[in-house]
Amino acid sequence: MTDLVPMNPDVFAEVVEASIAAYAGDNVAAGRWPCAGALERSRNEFLSLLPHGLATPDHHWLEIRAGADGPRVGHLWFAVQAQQGHCMAFVYDVEVQPAHRRQGHARRAFVALEGLAAERGAAQIGLHVFGFNAAARALYRSLGYAVTSLDMSKPLPTAGAAR
Repeated sequence: MTDLVPMNPDVFAEVVEASIAAYAGDNVAAGRWPCAGALERSRNEFLSLLPHGLATPDHHWLEIRAGADGPRVGHLWFAVQAQQGHCMAFVYDVEVQPAHRRQGHARRAFVALEGLAAERGAAQIGLHVFGFNAAARALYRSLGYAVTSLDMSKPLPTAGAAR
């Protein structure tokens, strides 16, 4: 059993700090950002998206719980937005704690999210997944998500290196 419940404000500060660090690390690992300044860049992106923190309108931070009264096993952050004339939900962050992975919590959280997003008027759910995250990509595919765009890059030898 997996339940999504509104995030406790006491938990929010801890979760958002971990999410900022993880997003910075993922961008560095993907080669999108240099390591220098990545944490600050990530923090600035979060602050621009969440000017009122947990109370930012149309942004929803949920705890993923193992049952209604069970322990918190992760979190999910989504927003409902109007884009190009229609309403959609966008998943900004989802994390299941390592000790609780591979138990179906993420799958059940995404299934529950579909109802929550629809209740808020969303006609679809979008998300971004890093290319190196094969497990997440496989999960999203199995849930019916399709690739809508694909960025690719190739690292070049360092400047001045012999060719």
